[in-house]
Amino acid sequence: MDKNNATGLILISLLLFTYFFFFSPEPVPPEENRPVTQENTTDDRSPGDQSFSEQEDNDMTAAISDSVLNSKYGFYGQFMKGDAREHVLENEDIKLTLSSKGGTIKEVILKNYVTHTKETLVLLDEQSSEINELVETANGTIDINQLYYNIQTSKNGVRFVAEKDGAAIVKEYILPNTGFELNYKVSLDGLDQQNTGDNIAFNWVNHVKRVEKSLERSRQRTTINYYTASNSLDYLSETSTSTENAQIAEPVQWVSIKQKFFNASVISSTSSIQNLDVTTSIDESSEQTVKTAKVNAEIPVYALRDGVKFYFGPNDYDICKAVAPAFEENVYLGWSFFSTINLYLIIPLFEFLENHIASYGIIILILVFIIKSFLFPLTYKSYISMAKMKVLKPEMDEMKEKYGDDMAAMQKEQMKLYSRVGVNPLSGCIPMLAQMPVFLALFNFFPNAIQLRQESFLWADDLSTYDSIVDLSFNIPFYGSHVSLFTLLFTLSQLAYTYYNNQINTSVQGPMKSIGYVMPVMFMFFFNNFSSGLTYYYFVSNIITVAQQLIIRRFVDDDKIRKILDENKKKNQNKKKSKFQQRLEDAMKTQEASKDRKVGASQKGNRRKK
Repeated sequence: MDKNNATGLILISLLLFTYFFFFSPEPVPPEENRPVTQENTTDDRSPGDQSFSEQEDNDMTAAISDSVLNSKYGFYGQFMKGDAREHVLENEDIKLTLSSKGGTIKEVILKNYVTHTKETLVLLDEQSSEINELVETANGTIDINQLYYNIQTSKNGVRFVAEKDGAAIVKEYILPNTGFELNYKVSLDGLDQQNTGDNIAFNWVNHVKRVEKSLERSRQRTTINYYTASNSLDYLSETSTSTENAQIAEPVQWVSIKQKFFNASVISSTSSIQNLDVTTSIDESSEQTVKTAKVNAEIPVYALRDGVKFYFGPNDYDICKAVAPAFEENVYLGWSFFSTINLYLIIPLFEFLENHIASYGIIILILVFIIKSFLFPLTYKSYISMAKMKVLKPEMDEMKEKYGDDMAAMQKEQMKLYSRVGVNPLSGCIPMLAQMPVFLALFNFFPNAIQLRQESFLWADDLSTYDSIVDLSFNIPFYGSHVSLFTLLFTLSQLAYTYYNNQINTSVQGPMKSIGYVMPVMFMFFFNNFSSGLTYYYFVSNIITVAQQLIIRRFVDDDKIRKILDENKKKNQNKKKSKFQQRLEDAMKTQEASKDRKVGASQKGNRRKK
């Protein structure tokens, strides 16, 4: 390289260095601002997702000057930039973090509850939940939850204010000293000339956070409930694994994103939630999101000025009942008949014991004793009925030998025998059926009782969910990947109950006797993922039932029963048949005559063919 070339390269290097050091543009600092306007263009995103991407928003806001924003979006343009600051509202039950960016709820913490991993229970946060409030203006759709506000605090509330030249947006939150309700108001003052609509579009997307141990059971108990102005409760399917959607033309009083033990809701005392569109869906690949719930609605500006309420709290029947009409329906207690048993028998009894006993395992044990004592007369009556059938077994065996496969004649003679000795063959079943409503009421109470949540007993660390003594490294179809000990004990107790019951109830023979042993094994698969409080109750209940039968057996003399039946036979020998017995015999005669006609017609047809 000659001298001239070397000198040229040195000069070029110096020029480039000087340019990049002194004259290169400074890098644009990271910007948190997001645009709050949505142009009237076609967008295939759902209403709850109508916002630009973060990067697009930052670039656009940084590039547009204040004067351009004011010119393009009027009053709203001057609040599209600012600094986000946080403010905390807190009482003894709940802690809320709100942001001056949007004047929105950033995080909700339930202070007296924790997750299944014993961490702070964050019901929702800015990663899982987003609320948009869209206003129609002459300059397009504005999301007032993306504007920047000044903060004005009070003793138990906060106001977010965007104000200039006599016009203002004011968002006010008031949190009472106790409870889970948050009062919320929005005022749009002096903006009538800029706004073109009378409603604010309220769009809420909530990726429901996992807070319970059983993801499967949580998904089966998560849905959207809503209560209409005509006092009608409706909901999306809880157990569906596909996308569920409903569009409600009637105004709604409240809408609730409800999971197993908690819910997040918006409530209007004037039923001003209009054009409700709700959707739930499941992402099977996600282990931390139970379901995604979307609530899209319209709320009149005047209704928001008067105020609505948010509820972020537990599905506790007594608490929810005081929130809004029928809001306690977020606590599922079964169909109407079973919920009545729970409301007027099980829950009052449970709460009484709860006030005097600290251990919920002991409470359930005492509850079993009380209910089984209450139902003991039915158990005794059922046992006596089966004992009578046992005494009649020799006569029944003689009939089987005499009539063989002639079932019609066999049944006819059985009815005559029952009539003569004064035995009702259904009297053993009726007491058992009478106990089923309590059984099914408890089936709905225990899995949904928040009082049992994370309450331990023996090896079960949480009576509201399954108790696992062995976690399997694989999944057994219809059973699961764990072994629940209370479910195993319940199964064994059910088998024991079936065995002792068959010793008394001799009318159960053949395949039906085997089915009695198959059913408990099927229950083992069905109940393995259920509340350990429920399977513990059923286990103790079966043990007490077997004990009751063994005690009754000691005081029931088969010879005395035989003597009573023989006396009844003598008394009823010339006694006129009851209407029930007469109708039963007439039905059997009709059935037998119909059978004879069919046999005769068949034989006649065969002769014609020959």
